Amino acid sequence: MLEIENLTLKYGQSQILNGMTLSAAPGKVTAVMGTNGVGKTSLLKAIAGRHPYAGGTIRLDGKPLAHLGAFQAARAGIAYVPQGREIFPLMTVTENLEAGFACLPRADHRIPAEIFDLFPVLAEMKDRRGGDLSGGQQQQLAIARALITRPRVLLLDEPTEGIQPNIIQLIGRNISRLREAGDMAIVLVEQNFDFAFGLADQFFVVQRGAVKMQTPRDQTTSEAILSAIAL
Repeated sequence: MLEIENLTLKYGQSQILNGMTLSAAPGKVTAVMGTNGVGKTSLLKAIAGRHPYAGGTIRLDGKPLAHLGAFQAARAGIAYVPQGREIFPLMTVTENLEAGFACLPRADHRIPAEIFDLFPVLAEMKDRRGGDLSGGQQQQLAIARALITRPRVLLLDEPTEGIQPNIIQLIGRNISRLREAGDMAIVLVEQNFDFAFGLADQFFVVQRGAVKMQTPRDQTTSEAILSAIAL
């Protein structure tokens, strides 16, 4: 279980997160919804150790993570797929995947067959440079690289942005497969409402850096979520 309690974060003098509290359970997709600029990406960066937070607590299985940096967060089991993908353009697909080895013990320095089962195109293009891939292929590579770290928490920031419909469907199916495995908590930030609503088990609607609405999927409707986002 990932637990976020009263998280605050600033950029300079600007307060971005204002007491953010939420949780994400293994075998569930937790969607963080809201308009642009409400702090969704900042939340993921704080969890992933990419940006320091000012106050509050991040716990994994009840253990505080205590302001870890990105490397320590990855070692703890948190994988982050950033908006924009951030693949290494001059490295091959294989080399990009192997970058995920950095936080693993040497005995685990291998690319599991399951990666290519989820994303077959990566096996076909394993010797191609990351910068030569299409946007959809790069997104698959970014998710696969995160999975190399054997995460307990997978953070996905806008995974469908700029992606063609058939790849969006593939990513959605793979998120469902990862959820069904039951051992990973998936936190999804996504502006594609239909994609997020179709996958999520629970929703947190964010406004002004705090949770405005929290609800499980079976106790809400798409209209209620959209209304909460719009207000």
